[in-house]
Amino acid sequence: MELERRNRIEEDCCMTLVARLKVTLSDVEPQVLRRFDVPLKIKLNRLHDVIQSAMGWADSHLYEFRAGGVGWGVPDPDGFYEGPMPASKTSLLDVLEDVGTKTIHYIYDFGDNWHHVIKVEKIDDAIPGAVYPRLVRAIGACPPEDIGGSPGYANFLDAIADPQHEAHADMLEWHGAKFDPDEADIGRILDNFERLARKWAPKPRKPKASTRRI
Repeated sequence: MELERRNRIEEDCCMTLVARLKVTLSDVEPQVLRRFDVPLKIKLNRLHDVIQSAMGWADSHLYEFRAGGVGWGVPDPDGFYEGPMPASKTSLLDVLEDVGTKTIHYIYDFGDNWHHVIKVEKIDDAIPGAVYPRLVRAIGACPPEDIGGSPGYANFLDAIADPQHEAHADMLEWHGAKFDPDEADIGRILDNFERLARKWAPKPRKPKASTRRI
């Protein structure tokens, strides 16, 4: 009983801890960076959702977290190939404890190969009354989906910035809207985070039916 009580206390403690993560998209200019807080025990599949919402990706491709030679993502449902371990069964805390690292790599879209570096900057108590995920800072716009990775994004920026560029009109038409590489669209990120927080909020327990006899 004592061991169960201690384990329960430790679990409750971990549930009240949050990790501040700095997520940087590699090999792009201008810089694309997001800093946010998430529960320390968040499952990696949910952390994927947070990163998608923070960066502005459309979640239309596969992904994988990597650390210490291990990968976590969406396993092949048919088991035909040896893929990553299931992200839905591994938490951020598990990775930090099992791998012993504070740097995790997140790959999104194996074609464009968007490489994000996740650094755990600190672990602290949750702010009373705060809702998580919680945005701290956002810099730079997320590249468009299916642009061709970092080289394609650089070509895209060159084309839309120069009206004389041979691909200027085509790129503007393809994107379908103005694009500012310095605009992080913080309002959209906050809306996305609020939606995730509502989705993941614990459901209120139904009152137990009375068994009292009259």
